[in-house]
Amino acid sequence: MTLSATVAQAGSAAGIASMQTSKPFSIAATLRGFYDDNPNGLPKEADIEGSFGFEINPSIRLSAAMDTTLATIGYAYSGRYYEENFSGQTDSWRHTHIIDAALQHAIAERYQVYIMDSFVIGQEPDVLRAGTDGYTTYQSISGDNVRNYGSLSVSGQLTRQLGFEIGYDNTYWDFEDEGEQFFPNFQASHSGLLDRMEHSPHVDVTFQMTSQTVGRLGYRYRLVDYTGDEIIGISAAGLVVSEDRNSRSHYGYAGLDHSFRRDLTGSIRAGARFNDYYNDPSNASDWGPYAMLNLNYTYAQESYVNVGFSYDFNATDVASVDSTGDFVRDVESAVLYGTLQHRIVPKLYGSLRGTFQSSTYRGGGSNYDGNSDNYYQFGVDVQYRMTEHFSTHVGYNFDHLDSGVPERGDYDRNRVYIGLTASY
Repeated sequence: MTLSATVAQAGSAAGIASMQTSKPFSIAATLRGFYDDNPNGLPKEADIEGSFGFEINPSIRLSAAMDTTLATIGYAYSGRYYEENFSGQTDSWRHTHIIDAALQHAIAERYQVYIMDSFVIGQEPDVLRAGTDGYTTYQSISGDNVRNYGSLSVSGQLTRQLGFEIGYDNTYWDFEDEGEQFFPNFQASHSGLLDRMEHSPHVDVTFQMTSQTVGRLGYRYRLVDYTGDEIIGISAAGLVVSEDRNSRSHYGYAGLDHSFRRDLTGSIRAGARFNDYYNDPSNASDWGPYAMLNLNYTYAQESYVNVGFSYDFNATDVASVDSTGDFVRDVESAVLYGTLQHRIVPKLYGSLRGTFQSSTYRGGGSNYDGNSDNYYQFGVDVQYRMTEHFSTHVGYNFDHLDSGVPERGDYDRNRVYIGLTASY
């Protein structure tokens, strides 16, 4: 139900933003009933059993605005109860905690600092990824899995035309599932495959080309450090361990930020990257493209469209190794996403949200290298605001996976829900 919560949150984001300008806090609580026909995202050939359930979702957000500083902090909890207890599950409840904070401060007239952090404990793949990065897994993962994403940037104008941005991003994952399984068949744990820390500093030079357009040239360094310290593959050539997938990457890119008009803005980054897998016994390295695009259009009151695209590499929970010792290092992913919110009539709102990801495996032999997974997500939410503080909503979410590798299986997942929200 995480995607349904995301769709609902997208539908209320504009309202929360407006409340933050008039009062220092906002609180909300949602009670929702649902049906999930494939809670674990199992392949079609598996014995799949759906479940009814209910979800409670309280949240609070605090904000403070001063002359040169804006600070916000929020906490949201989701507790979902499933009537059916599935294989591999020890509890009918699934708990998600999300804490996010941001600080924007004008150091001087021409210089600003921005700090943000997002901390999550959860199970669903769209919660455990960072922002719009590619999905590393498509199935729900049991346990108190941790993801923390933090960012710091300083920007300024050296002259009227010339500026800069210096930043650092850090993302950390820690999955509860630990320890390899050797009998009857070898199986790596989620910790061994996905526990990692990513460091990513960058430097951009910006150019005020026109009053509506900012150009930029940038460099980014990315270090992916796997911390699971476990065996993730066995072959005749030897063992593959977590840190064999470590990589160092260098990005060079150019970009534009453009305001077409007050209600329509867009940005683009495009360039190339070089990856060095410095712990891989085969000394693997490669070049690849890099791209990020985003477009925002507020076309009417409380109605907007946001669409985007990214192309980069990301981790995967598959680490197959062939007889020569060649193993899956990561995947190269193209991600297309979009969100639409529309105010149908004064009290009735609709939201649509979709994501498509195509991920191509790198390494692992002929059954994996060059083969792709195609993952689709779609969600729709309809909200009726009965009063200023109470609303009802109904929605549907659909997930579909077409997998090109033998370790996965194709699957569908359908979720429907209806709920009541109180907010202040």
